[in-house]
Amino acid sequence: MWKDVECMSSPEQALQTQTEKNRKWEMPDTYVILFAVLLLASIATYLVPSGSFERETIDGVERVIPGTYSEVDGNPAGFMDIFLALQEGMVQSGGLIFLVLFAGGAFEVIERSGAVKGGIIRAVNKTRGKEFWLIAIVSTLFALGGAVGAVANSVIPFVAIGVMIARALKLDAIVAVSITFGATFAGFNVGFLNPYTVGIAQSIADIPLFSGMLLRIIAFVFIVGATILYTWRYTKKLLDDPSKSLVGILNDEEAEEDLKAPFTARHKWILLFVGAALLFFIFATIQFKWTINHMAAFFIIIGIVAGIIAGMNYNKVALTFLEGCQKLVYGALIIGVARAILIVMEDASILDTAVNALSVPLEGLTPVLSALGMFVANGILNFLVPSGSGQAMISMPILSPLADMVGITRQVAVQAYQFGDGFTNSIFPTSGPLMASLAVAGVPWIKWAKWMLPLLVVWAVLAVIMLTVGVLINWGPV
Repeated sequence: MWKDVECMSSPEQALQTQTEKNRKWEMPDTYVILFAVLLLASIATYLVPSGSFERETIDGVERVIPGTYSEVDGNPAGFMDIFLALQEGMVQSGGLIFLVLFAGGAFEVIERSGAVKGGIIRAVNKTRGKEFWLIAIVSTLFALGGAVGAVANSVIPFVAIGVMIARALKLDAIVAVSITFGATFAGFNVGFLNPYTVGIAQSIADIPLFSGMLLRIIAFVFIVGATILYTWRYTKKLLDDPSKSLVGILNDEEAEEDLKAPFTARHKWILLFVGAALLFFIFATIQFKWTINHMAAFFIIIGIVAGIIAGMNYNKVALTFLEGCQKLVYGALIIGVARAILIVMEDASILDTAVNALSVPLEGLTPVLSALGMFVANGILNFLVPSGSGQAMISMPILSPLADMVGITRQVAVQAYQFGDGFTNSIFPTSGPLMASLAVAGVPWIKWAKWMLPLLVVWAVLAVIMLTVGVLINWGPV
């Protein structure tokens, strides 16, 4: 009797045990990781010697003077200082936080109008029978979205559109992910007009907002071009021999119904307005020296005008804008938490000590190798902090003075951070958008990693070339 009961309950017990194990080994949330780093930084204030560099102001930018590090009196963090740093981090990062929130609100209005989906479907229908141009056009649209920060994490629902396209063409789900998520992050890798990454990093590095755009646009063309060619090479294999698919061909007779989204005159006007608005912003940052605060305010204007063109009433515009803000609260507040770590280190005067320690192994390296070291270090950091804005807040206050010391420009340091963050988002399983996109398309991570790895190597080679050129030409604000 007891034996029978035990046998009957054992599957339930096994399931419960497995669930407990899964919970035990669950990957910590980004906020948990950052709070743990904050605690470690607080403990470090008691163990790490306090020190400071002398600084000088050159062309309005405060720079570290190499070789001037000296120890100073410290100010270890108390228990309450940890939580005060969190509050102060939110306050000090207010401009950046609201930039992220307002950008999310504006892009939500644009997305909800149907203009983006309609434009993509129109591109699909215009390129029927010309699969290469279809891959190129759709990938370029998403890459531009990633480069200006319009898509990035919000690419997840668009992966479903990629699946529709792949079904219609009798391709597989890897192509669906590549032309949406993959293309988005190919553009995100450079982010020549991305407020969440390059914008924040340049603000911290104290260089003009969205400066150095020409070289970034050139890099964008090469990286996105390589992505399109790599995707097309795989696509052509599938068109010639469907058995070459890593995950199996999608085939659905009802796929044609999915490709009938309208693309109205309103949609065209919305996309034209948004494109013109972003071009004007580039002009304004150069001509009028607009800042992060101007950009945040400008996104409010973009959201309101796009809503009006879409025919939304005032309540619909306001609520849609706020829903977009709400979606990015998680990512926006990470900036404040990351800033709290630096506040603790700055108050205890151990941030310069960390910079000095990092500069020691780089002293014997050439400026080019130092830049590549920053690139690799940021790629590793992204495994723990898979947030572009959060990583910028942590790494740029260290990389900026470090760049001064090793003889490279801060513009190069910004791009080293951007490449390190952007590339690994496409393969690290700690990337939330990657795992969600793969789930939408039904692609196992192992299969995606196998497909993605060669392209990642190509990206890395292009990054090495760009960073080397940046160092050799002394890439500055222009």
